[in-house]
Amino acid sequence: QVQLVESGGDWVQPGGSLRLSCAASRSIFNFWVMGWYRQAPGKQRELVANITFDEATNYADFVKGRFSISRDNAQNTVILQMNTLKPEDTAVYYCNARAYDNAQYWGQGTQVTVSS
Repeated sequence: QVQLVESGGDWVQPGGSLRLSCAASRSIFNFWVMGWYRQAPGKQRELVANITFDEATNYADFVKGRFSISRDNAQNTVILQMNTLKPEDTAVYYCNARAYDNAQYWGQGTQVTVSS
């Protein structure tokens, strides 16, 4: 088991930036991939970005060039830097961790609202 706690969600104007953080309750070396998903009202949860244990990254097309995912192994934290935010980025953002046995863990989510 692991607890994932997201932070950093906020309201921001279009074009602004936010930095989301996901803190894990134990070493993130226990997980072969960690990532961020989002869910907007009335829509399915979708992958935003993920990063493997060896720091290979993968991004959804709709965030390429705007978002960046990274991991701080010493702090057991995964960061999502979001730049040039758009209103369509408004959603609850969830941290996800997948263990080597394919067990998945989710955080409680953090709200990101982009509007003028």
